[in-house]
Amino acid sequence: QVQLVESGGGLVQAGGSLRISCAASGRTFTFSTYSMGWFRQAPGKERELVAVISWSGGGTYYADSVKGRFTISRDNAKNTVYLQMNSLKPEDTAVYYCAQGQKYGRASGSRADFGSWGQGTQVTVSS
Repeated sequence: QVQLVESGGGLVQAGGSLRISCAASGRTFTFSTYSMGWFRQAPGKERELVAVISWSGGGTYYADSVKGRFTISRDNAKNTVYLQMNSLKPEDTAVYYCAQGQKYGRASGSRADFGSWGQGTQVTVSS
C-alpha cells in the first residue's frame, strides 16, 4: 500500500508560479516503477486529470487546460513527483491531488488508471 503526501500549495496572484510536491512511501511500493498523476478538484466540479508522467519519466500527458503552463516531473531518488505551475489563472484554483498510476504505466490520460490518492493541497489563484 502506498501513502501519498502533497505539499507546497498556497495563495498566488494570477500570472504567478507555484510548485507542488507529492512524496510517496510504502513498504512494498516501488515508486520508480509506477506512473504518477496529478488531479484537481474545484468546488462543485468533478475531479479533473491534469498531468501524468510515465514510470520511466520519458512520457507525459497534460490536459488541454494546462498544456504549455504546467510541467510534471519526478525524482525517483526522493520518491517524489512535482507539478510546476506557471502563468496561473484564477480558474486553476482547486485542491490538487496526486495519485498512483499503473505499474510500468505509460502517460495515460485515462482516469481509470489511477487510485491511492493523497489528501490534497489547496492552490488558490487570486485575480
